[in-house]
Amino acid sequence: MMIDIKSYITDVPDFPKPGILFRDISPLLQTPEVFHFVINLMAQEIAKLPIAALVAIESRGFLFAAPLAHTLSMPLVLIRKAGKLPGDLVSVSYGLEYGVDTLEMKSGALAQGAQVVVVDDVLATGGTAAAAGELISKAGARVVSYLFLAELAALQGRSKLGASVHSLVIY
Repeated sequence: MMIDIKSYITDVPDFPKPGILFRDISPLLQTPEVFHFVINLMAQEIAKLPIAALVAIESRGFLFAAPLAHTLSMPLVLIRKAGKLPGDLVSVSYGLEYGVDTLEMKSGALAQGAQVVVVDDVLATGGTAAAAGELISKAGARVVSYLFLAELAALQGRSKLGASVHSLVIY
């Protein structure tokens, strides 16, 4: 069965501010057979790779990575914004259009030299995904691939990522 994934992602103009076209994945998540289809496609892509874990970027990346980790019986490591995780952490700060943000991950969550796939919902400018890759590298592991539901190709985010990129749909 083939499903037109784009037909379950709606465009919301001028959100969260004027001039931005937001891609809303809510209809996809609210349609179980489509969500199941998407998770299966992603799982097929990941199953080909020699990886030790999945790494999810807060917060919508969690929506896809958790069922993938369950389906593939793989460990799931979370990358979150600063102040959201307890304990000993590894962190990296990165530039935004108007400032700086920080991503964190539990120290020791990934074995030295572990190969991982980073999962998120949308690849836009690539800044957050690149910072996640830097964080994983700082922790001693290596990103072999990035996996996204959707990619906004005009923003050229994939050019910032130092590993293969797979997106189910491209705008």
